[in-house]
Amino acid sequence: MKHIILMGFMGSGKSSMGLKLSYKLRKAFLDTDKLIEKKEGMSISDIFATYGEAYFRKKETEVLESLKWESAERIISLGGGTPLREENRKLLKELGTVVYLKVSADTVYERLQGDNTRPLLQGDNPKQKIEDLLAKRSDIYEGVADVIICGDGKSFEEVLEEIMEAVQ
Repeated sequence: MKHIILMGFMGSGKSSMGLKLSYKLRKAFLDTDKLIEKKEGMSISDIFATYGEAYFRKKETEVLESLKWESAERIISLGGGTPLREENRKLLKELGTVVYLKVSADTVYERLQGDNTRPLLQGDNPKQKIEDLLAKRSDIYEGVADVIICGDGKSFEEVLEEIMEAVQ
């Protein structure tokens, strides 16, 4: 079984790319964040506020564990923090081809301005938070990735084409 797993920072295009890729490759699409929201009956922001980040990260691991038993190949979009846990990185390597959609802090900031649904970007100076989080996560993302695709300055279609070339 070889899932295609899209990983990257929030705002990198994982969900949008995943949906389109699923259509083009005729494989089911799964957004792990949406699945967790559905199972928990609340938004990620509410999960963070009610139970905390550690609880949410545990739920991400549970989703990855469950995917080990899936027989159908899927296109999977991960939450931006999923690869932070070492056990998740091991699971991702077992599950399929991991594609890192790499974007700069400027690109993320531009895409997410005014988005109030991202709990880790709430408060003062979201641009600095993006830069700090990206600095902490970049090496982790690169370490688990089988393929790295930079999305800065490229159209949606250009990035999609690069993904398709890389995974086929």
